[in-house]
Amino acid sequence: MSIKKAIPNNHETLTEITKKSKAYWGYSNEQIEIWSEFLTVSKEYIEANPVYNLIVEDKIIGYYSFFHESKNTIKLDNLFVLPEFIGKGLGKILMNDFLNKLKNTEVQKVILNSEPNAEAFYAKFGFVKIGQIETSIKDRFLPIMELNF
Repeated sequence: MSIKKAIPNNHETLTEITKKSKAYWGYSNEQIEIWSEFLTVSKEYIEANPVYNLIVEDKIIGYYSFFHESKNTIKLDNLFVLPEFIGKGLGKILMNDFLNKLKNTEVQKVILNSEPNAEAFYAKFGFVKIGQIETSIKDRFLPIMELNF
């Protein structure tokens, strides 16, 4: 198992991981298609942002990406693993790698918009809910979460 920087040609694999992981939470194929634009990882996105792949036996099975909101604030934009690996500790490996990258930097805060079903996962790392965003699905809100260093 290793974590390596993504290359632009990984975009289709990362988009597939994102859509399959999102569908894991019971969203219909129609809903995933409606969200397709937001669940797509483009070559340009990978070129512009830090994106790291989790590789097991030469296969990308998960990834995370982030960007600077400001000098001292990072936004964790994505953290996904294929459904067959959810609950096996690999998301934790990705999160720990991400947080370790921030050590000894000027970063003071990490923010993210969580999948509602993943809020407890982020809370285990010390993230706290500071708000929420209404989504296109009636009565569904994305928790806005924050971790201060």
